[in-house]
Amino acid sequence: MFELLKTDTQTLARLGKLTTAHGVVDTPVYMPVGTQASVKAMDPRELVECGTQIILGNTYHLNIRPGLDIIRAAGGLHNFMNWKLPILTDSGGFQVFSLAKIRKIKPHGVEFRSHLDGSMLFIGPKESMEIQRTLGSDIAMCFDECPPHNAPAKEQRHAVERTIRWARECREQPRAEGQKVFGIVQGGNNPALREECAKAIVPMDFDGYAIGGVSVGEPEPEMLQAIEYTVPHLPANKARYAMGLGTPAQMIELVARGVDMFDCVLPTRVARNGTAYTRRGAIGVKGGQFKADFRPIEEGCTCFACQHFTRAYLRHLLNVNEILGLRMLSVHNTHMYLQTMADARKHLAAGTFADYYREFIANFTPSQRILSARKAALPKART
Repeated sequence: MFELLKTDTQTLARLGKLTTAHGVVDTPVYMPVGTQASVKAMDPRELVECGTQIILGNTYHLNIRPGLDIIRAAGGLHNFMNWKLPILTDSGGFQVFSLAKIRKIKPHGVEFRSHLDGSMLFIGPKESMEIQRTLGSDIAMCFDECPPHNAPAKEQRHAVERTIRWARECREQPRAEGQKVFGIVQGGNNPALREECAKAIVPMDFDGYAIGGVSVGEPEPEMLQAIEYTVPHLPANKARYAMGLGTPAQMIELVARGVDMFDCVLPTRVARNGTAYTRRGAIGVKGGQFKADFRPIEEGCTCFACQHFTRAYLRHLLNVNEILGLRMLSVHNTHMYLQTMADARKHLAAGTFADYYREFIANFTPSQRILSARKAALPKART
């Protein structure tokens, strides 16, 4: 399923190929998030034009709406949303533990009330895998427990124990034809727990491994640490996926630390607030300084928005609440994320990733808040 093509000589960055039932994915890769069977504000044609190889769907939300009966009748999630390329579905675990205000953890799952109507629901390893089997995703994720980053040590330990136990149950469940399953490593910012969880999950021989419990409110240096605690315990011949990350700079930081796959809602979420990502950081397009700025969002960008519209026009659209404005910022941001990963792959193939890494991080602002971590990352990355 995963072929490791090359490892950078100065960092832990990897070039690879991930083969799925709906096509081959080149890694490192960013996966746009289609929570409810749609990437917000974008249509499939735009996603493909931006270079999307794989998207993410949400087990929790799709199970609630439209429900499995509708998706089953449609012939699976690919047919339902008319998406021909690979789909990864999360397990619903993060949503159960973050959205449900009332929940009760049981040996084989979690009983909770829907965040929509308060109805009582239950999801565990068996239910999560059944939902993902019905969705027909190319990659299904194990059901896990994702506690807050500041959870007490005892709670973190219990979460790791349940994650391991539930991974075994997920491993035993039937799958859709051609469906692969990834295990998830939890453990917060505790290196011993991360190692313990990884050493229990890896022997189960999943098709890939995810690093969970990161980007859940912790400071950025702690997030980087949690990744560093986990990666050494993951096999080199399987894909590595950091869940829910991040900014463009964070993704490049983690590529340098040996991570292959990312998903994040930021490109379309911040676009709806008028923010655009560029290689030099984020800019607020609604600001008055762009009123008569007739340059594109980013010079040299080949996305549809930058090829056809100016900052001044997009600022106007955003400030009068025209939908085209947020759509075009969503297109640009998604393209920027995808192009960042495409450039990383190009430099990995050419053997120049370390230079690309240094230049990207140096130019992406604000960078001072984790400057010390970034300075240390490259020299010690390869062991």
